[in-house]
Amino acid sequence: MPKLYLAVTNHGFGHATRAASMAATLQQSRPDVEIILATTAPQWLLQSYLQPERVTYRAVSFDIGVLQSDSLTMDKVATLEKLKWIYEHQDEILAPEVEFIRNTGIDLIMGDIPPLLTQLAKAVNLPCWMMGNFGWDFIYRPWGGEFEAIADWIADCFGDCDRLFRLPFHEDMVAFPNITDVGLTGGNPKLSANVIREKFGITVPIDRTILLTFGGLGLSQIPYETALRAYPHWQFLTFDRNAPELPNLIKIAEIGLRPADIMVVCDRIVSKPGYSTFAEACRLDRGVVTLPREGFAEAPLLMNGIQRHAYHQILDSHTFFKGDWSFLEQPLVPPTGEKLATDGNGAISNAISDYLS
Repeated sequence: MPKLYLAVTNHGFGHATRAASMAATLQQSRPDVEIILATTAPQWLLQSYLQPERVTYRAVSFDIGVLQSDSLTMDKVATLEKLKWIYEHQDEILAPEVEFIRNTGIDLIMGDIPPLLTQLAKAVNLPCWMMGNFGWDFIYRPWGGEFEAIADWIADCFGDCDRLFRLPFHEDMVAFPNITDVGLTGGNPKLSANVIREKFGITVPIDRTILLTFGGLGLSQIPYETALRAYPHWQFLTFDRNAPELPNLIKIAEIGLRPADIMVVCDRIVSKPGYSTFAEACRLDRGVVTLPREGFAEAPLLMNGIQRHAYHQILDSHTFFKGDWSFLEQPLVPPTGEKLATDGNGAISNAISDYLS
């Protein structure tokens, strides 16, 4: 039985969901492939995409991304301290996985997108492939100071990657020596719009049905009370379990339902910049309404991409958090470019399948 070792960066939910979307496509085409999923992302999240009986989970943390208190607030000091610890203890981090891989008979190592994974692959003499739209060196380098040395180290790690599948909304990713461009990744809706509408009792038309989604870390300062009460004839949906009880707000608490499943009943989504949310919205031709995100180098790439490839609105943060949501009454701005290819899941999984054959 061929074995794929798939490691996912530990930063929010986006990396986990796009890697799981690709892996789910691989499961469909190659049921004989055993997937070892190395991440500390919640298993309930991964199982909402994958067939769990054909996955082995390993709670391994190769990296941290950026430490955050919510989906927009970054703690650079704590992030730097943790990155320095990882750099100083990389052999200790890798040792258990080196032993596991040697004893298990892994055939290919794939990542989204922990830098240390290339060093793991070198230690066990296996190829290392990766998928992503940015490298962590790209995120850390603009922060200057000690982050620059960390970025140099990460770029050196990425230089040992055998093949990168570069996703849309990407930076140049020049540290990677072998790049294959692919289309959007993301989950496919499990249920039809009619089933979702019936399940949650949604009677409002699609053009007044809005999904509020701000990633796995959420956003505590959303002015639900002020904003939603001003639009009583609109239907809002959220995965935020801490949101207040409001007559026009549905809280999605059912395990297994994902943003892509809910997008089918929505005209648009309101979000912060994030690859997986934007990608799934584009795959389903949904409008994207987004807040800006300061100090995170990926955000301008996503903002520019969404303006080129999706009907969109760019919000003013101050107005949004004050509770003025008059943007809902304004038309979405049309894209300036063409739609993006949506073949990312298949392109990557087919390449893996061909290699494992």
